[in-house]
Amino acid sequence: MKTVFVVGAGPAGLFAAQKIALSGHQVFLFNRDIKPGGLAEYGIYPLKDKMKFGLRKQFAKVLALPNVHYFGHVKIGEQGDLTLADLRAMNPAAMVFACGAQGYNALGLPGEECFGVYSAKDFVYGYNQLPPYATRDLSTGKRVAIIGMGNVAADIMRWLLRDCPDRQTEEVIVVARRGPYEAKFDKKEIEHVEEYISRQDFLRELDRIRPICEACNQDLSLEKLGESTFPFLTKTFPAEDRPKLTFRFLSSPKEVIAGPDGRIEKLVVTENNLVLRADGSTAARATDRTAVLDVDTLIFAIGDKHDPSVGLPMGPDGYATRPGPDSLKEPAYEAWDPARNESLHGIFVAGWARRASTGLVGIARHDGEEGAKKVLEYLQDAPESGELSPEALVAALQAKGATPITKQDLEILGRIEEQQARQRNLTSFKYSDDDTMLQAIQSERETLSIR
Repeated sequence: MKTVFVVGAGPAGLFAAQKIALSGHQVFLFNRDIKPGGLAEYGIYPLKDKMKFGLRKQFAKVLALPNVHYFGHVKIGEQGDLTLADLRAMNPAAMVFACGAQGYNALGLPGEECFGVYSAKDFVYGYNQLPPYATRDLSTGKRVAIIGMGNVAADIMRWLLRDCPDRQTEEVIVVARRGPYEAKFDKKEIEHVEEYISRQDFLRELDRIRPICEACNQDLSLEKLGESTFPFLTKTFPAEDRPKLTFRFLSSPKEVIAGPDGRIEKLVVTENNLVLRADGSTAARATDRTAVLDVDTLIFAIGDKHDPSVGLPMGPDGYATRPGPDSLKEPAYEAWDPARNESLHGIFVAGWARRASTGLVGIARHDGEEGAKKVLEYLQDAPESGELSPEALVAALQAKGATPITKQDLEILGRIEEQQARQRNLTSFKYSDDDTMLQAIQSERETLSIR
């Protein structure tokens, strides 16, 4: 039996750990957060309880394996509890980095540092109660602009318009670089908010962009758009006093203007033309025309990126992997050092750590398992790993001032949160800050030791 370190306990990391452990090896699983799950726990919409409960059961089965050892609340990186060099010094037989894409693409706009401008990732983490985002000031106002037209943007629309407990939103404005046919959200996701779409404003917006879209052979008839992307156009909703959802197509953010209080007051957008490519797809081309939107909040959902502080060599698309054939046909999982033009033998990447923002839980699971296959192939001829016990690693982390969370601690926390859910008459409950979780675990530990 050899020892493998897995960094990251989202779906890719957990299912990679499972496959490696079921092959007879010992797995040490490191996770930045106290609780496992990653985006499956803190990215899936809060009200999708059935999906979350199902995934938690699957994750619990992984952690129940006796040769999988969990170390939560342990950050890996240059400023973390353990560095890449620290991990290497422990002499594991192999390492898998499945820590996702922790960063995000910034807008790069003048003024975007002002208050009221948030990344979608931070905002979603906030309402999904991931520490420390859940306790940050991510307040929204009455007029919110969202940059992007994917499923993450659709979730944020839903939260702002329907489910936010202290909702004060009067209008959500979706700012899209291209036109309505280029929307990336699923129909089932937009259906959650379609009753809020202002039909009058939407038709007015279609009239504004019609000449440009029709020049690219795009039919903006209500029937065609209703079939493809916006089913609300073929439905009728009763007139009610509700917040509204509007769209500003063929527009790219150009500048953020703050008000006297330091909060965003206006968003300047560049108006785009739509250009038809030879393959039938479209591209946005900026014009010299601009427009100004009065908003008090801006949330941008324009993609994720890898965190270089983890310590892995970076390539053009994130953590560098061994160059080879078309990565879509034969994915590369082994880490690579471009500066030395050599492989980092025994170090692999999987999930969003390999390709950021690619797919949902099922894709992450598959990628983690495929990465685990490469690890198992490597282990056949790999030297034996150094002797390291879970207890020794916990002691070493505590000596560095860290507070590692074990599988036993997770079980304690799970019982406490289940009790809180029953007392509050909720389907589920989770704490939103690390200190409270750590205190609850420690208190229960002391009670159990007294008993």
